Amino acid sequence: AEYYSANLSQNIIRGMRESALKCQFNGSGLAYGYTTDKDHKFQIENDAAAIVRLIYKKYDDGEKIADIQRYLQSQGIKTMRGKEFTNYGISNILRNRKYIGEYRWHDIIVPDGVPKIIDKDLFERVQHRLEKNKKAPAARRGEVEFLLTSKIFCGYCKSTMVGDSGTGNSGKKWYYYTCRSKKKK
Repeated sequence: AEYYSANLSQNIIRGMRESALKCQFNGSGLAYGYTTDKDHKFQIENDAAAIVRLIYKKYDDGEKIADIQRYLQSQGIKTMRGKEFTNYGISNILRNRKYIGEYRWHDIIVPDGVPKIIDKDLFERVQHRLEKNKKAPAARRGEVEFLLTSKIFCGYCKSTMVGDSGTGNSGKKWYYYTCRSKKKK
């Protein structure tokens, strides 16, 4: 039984690897905007692909992920599973290289292995903005600019410090820096 199980595992992995070399869907989660044909090849699903293009365009135009999420919810646009989009889901769409035609499975990467939904130039601009926003979390809160965000670090855990604010008992608003790890936990 142990030999059979090990042999079966090897056969399955070999089959999945061969499918990946042919840029076929391996059953590991279908990206929003795509469907598969009878040969398990990726095909663009036009309505969902239009939503993907809209998400990229809105983000490239300067909108925040949370604003895009609210817009999609207000329009009644759902995911492939019929649920509302989340910030995390939109972020994954914005980072997914499949939309520029790149097929990936483990160590196999095939450029132009999948039909493109987004052009590479737009994708690169979005990646640049995502990276820029990642490096400066909470650098701006409302009307106050926290210039030291991502430049100072916690003395205990070495995590970055981010700008924060709160209102005291007197009603006065106070601005300060908080450890990012402490704020998350």
